[in-house]
Amino acid sequence: MDLLQSYADKSDEEDGEPEESRREEGEEKGGEGGGGEGDVAAAAPASPDSDSFASPPRLLPAKSAAPRVDDTTLALSAAGTARSLHRPIDPAEHAVVFNPTYDQLWAPIYGPAHPFAKDGVPQGMRNHKLGFVEDASIHSFLFDAQYNTFHKYGYAADPSGLSYVGDVDTLDRNQALSVYNIPQQEQKRRRLQMKAAAAEEDPDSTAAAAAGDGPDVDNPSSEEWLLKNRKSPWAGKKEVVQGELTEEQKKYAQEHAEKKAEKERGGEGRGDRVEQVDKSTFHGKEERDYQGRSWIAPPKDAKATNDHCYIPKRWVHTWSGHTKGVAAIRFFPKYGHLLLSAGMDSKVKIWDVFNSGKCMRTYMGHSKAVRDICFSNDGAKFLSAGYDKNIKYWDTETGKVISTFSTGKTPYVVKLNPDEDKQSILLAGMSDKKIVQWDMNSGEITQEYDQHLGAVNTITFVDNNRRFVTSSDDKSLRVWEFGIPVVIKYISEPHMHSMPSISVHPNSNWLAAQSLDNQILIYGTKERFQLNKKKRFAGHIVAGYACQVNFSPDGRFVMSGDGEGKCWFWDWKSCKVFRTLKCHEGVCIGCEWHPLEQSKVATCGWDGMIKYW
Repeated sequence: MDLLQSYADKSDEEDGEPEESRREEGEEKGGEGGGGEGDVAAAAPASPDSDSFASPPRLLPAKSAAPRVDDTTLALSAAGTARSLHRPIDPAEHAVVFNPTYDQLWAPIYGPAHPFAKDGVPQGMRNHKLGFVEDASIHSFLFDAQYNTFHKYGYAADPSGLSYVGDVDTLDRNQALSVYNIPQQEQKRRRLQMKAAAAEEDPDSTAAAAAGDGPDVDNPSSEEWLLKNRKSPWAGKKEVVQGELTEEQKKYAQEHAEKKAEKERGGEGRGDRVEQVDKSTFHGKEERDYQGRSWIAPPKDAKATNDHCYIPKRWVHTWSGHTKGVAAIRFFPKYGHLLLSAGMDSKVKIWDVFNSGKCMRTYMGHSKAVRDICFSNDGAKFLSAGYDKNIKYWDTETGKVISTFSTGKTPYVVKLNPDEDKQSILLAGMSDKKIVQWDMNSGEITQEYDQHLGAVNTITFVDNNRRFVTSSDDKSLRVWEFGIPVVIKYISEPHMHSMPSISVHPNSNWLAAQSLDNQILIYGTKERFQLNKKKRFAGHIVAGYACQVNFSPDGRFVMSGDGEGKCWFWDWKSCKVFRTLKCHEGVCIGCEWHPLEQSKVATCGWDGMIKYW
């Protein structure tokens, strides 16, 4: 207000007219204007064209777009800058009214006025009843050295390593040595002192021991012998004179030597590895008929009547000759007049299908259960893989073993290359995660496909036999180029289960994989090997069993055994269950559709039976 008053006085002096005279002129003009209009004119501001002395000036407050600032704190802080340069920030403040330095921001918290605790130390920082205790960075060995040095000599190094505490005179005399770094000459002097002290105590025994002629110098249990034959602690075991062995010790030593020799031979002498003699027995009437044809020759009138397949309805025949379960069955290629079976009784049998329905020949060469079998393209030879870790190549007609292959691991699946010019190439999926490729002419391993993380269960050739698909216990599918040990496609999803059986659709465009989550999944055999999500066959119970999956020759039906002894048939297009047959007591492990007779199916199970439907 003082400023405004001074401003008004100044303006009056500049105009040169007293305030009273101007007020009188205004009243006269108001009287001439008359009434309320004069009041309005007097209240209104003067126009630019009118006389500047027509009305008294109106002093309006100045306007500013800037926000109002409380400069009181600023003035106080400016006044107290000298005091606040070294003052740490109070943690209880909600606003800092000056720019603190780095030292002020990171200054330690002082005093009992800490907001989080009554005694000034935050509760979270406590690790001791008196506050916060920090570990000193001193190595345990250094601490022990200084501790023992202090107790022995009376001085020790300060933890900072800059000074010593304790007996200064002894420190100078010992040249600041600790108990752990005594000089060499000091050690030698101490040894000599110890020897002199021992000699003073018992001079006779020491002299005799030094001369080596004591009364008990030849007795290993005496002190003289030990002093004479004393060795360094690192020189090995103490020599012991061998006395006469007792009968029990001799017997034990003999058994130990026999076990060691047997282990070095690789366990060949063990009782559970009996050498199996390869032999075969023919059960038919004659091996050749009156025209000189072999018993494996297909009948001339065997041909397909039409291409339309039908689901079997009734049980036709049973082959029973295996004393244990049957693991796999295979029809003779193209004609199906013979049926090969692999038994858990370590035997492979071949049965007549068209005529007598009897067992024609038994092949005995494995010492344990037979896991898998595979015919050659013409059926004249076949492969068998057993749990005795051997793969045998048989002549179907004569029953002779042509060759035997083994890597020392159990083969789970064997397969011949389907190409006619590669019938001498054998692939075997082993229990040690490898697929091994042999050249059967030379008997040598030509390739190893080693990428799986579990035992290999299946080998399936696709893409005109240029590639093959393998499944494994690692719950994955891998696609390989034949002869190249590099995976070209790796299929593994979180929802996938192990797939112990895979079959190819007759049109070669699809793979049917038996999944252990009780369903059959369909994969394409083209470049991408994608899962066909629209086709899924379920209803059977196969969890835990390697039940075989198969197709009818025309591709209209999918079939599979299950763990309850049933054989299931699904329609390929609609994926619906077509029929179920109760085939076996126990697990129905294998099923094969006859290659020529459109409504005939063979099944095998762990009850030892092979049934024809």
